[in-house]
Amino acid sequence: MRLPLPNSKSFPFPERLVCFRLKPSNCFHQASLSSTSLEVNNAGASGVIVDEQGLKALNIDPASWLSGKATNLVQAVIKQTYEKAEECLNTNYYGCKRVTEALLPLLKLSTLGARIINVSSLRGELKRIPSEKIRNELGDMESLMEDKLDAILEKFLHDLKANALQANGWSVMLPSYSISKATLNAYTRVLAKKYPEMCINCVHPGYVDTDINWHTGTMTVEEGARGSVKLALLPDGGPTGCYFDRTEVADF
Repeated sequence: MRLPLPNSKSFPFPERLVCFRLKPSNCFHQASLSSTSLEVNNAGASGVIVDEQGLKALNIDPASWLSGKATNLVQAVIKQTYEKAEECLNTNYYGCKRVTEALLPLLKLSTLGARIINVSSLRGELKRIPSEKIRNELGDMESLMEDKLDAILEKFLHDLKANALQANGWSVMLPSYSISKATLNAYTRVLAKKYPEMCINCVHPGYVDTDINWHTGTMTVEEGARGSVKLALLPDGGPTGCYFDRTEVADF
């Protein structure tokens, strides 16, 4: 579909924006566009099966959700399965990666300065991963490469199958979702290093009321979009390879 854009001379994109609703598991047909300037990856799967009525009955306050204090409380109403974990990783990490790889030839053709925005989550912040070894692996930009990220996810699935996530230092709160976003953040940094002429960043939109959190969020979708809009409108030479908490740069 084609959407008219605001009448602003400062808007860094063409007068008309072409938007595609893509399934991350599908390939993108490159011939449908001659070039593109903006990609926003907002695919999301929780990686768990939830008893929604049971979750609502717990009446967990937002602060407990965000801090992780509700981790033990929600275990009775959240079930992690290997199949759901695979779905989560394929959607949140590999799906975003496949779409990006398909669009990169078009993004490179942009004369406006391409922007890639990966919608992430505070669940992917390194400080929330108990294992120092995993934190160091994901935070070491000198040696971090895509094949290393693949190996980290393979180890996660191995430990999940062996019922050894907690023993080996993975996040207990939404484990698949958390590691999918942590690796997406790391991939963002790898990509930004590889394509310094683009602005490539990831952003935590805030605790938005959507299906992904079973409508426990407190923010509107419009409020949650502010960070992505800011990153889409970055000037040339703006920050790249960064993680934003809503509209402000934050630590990975």
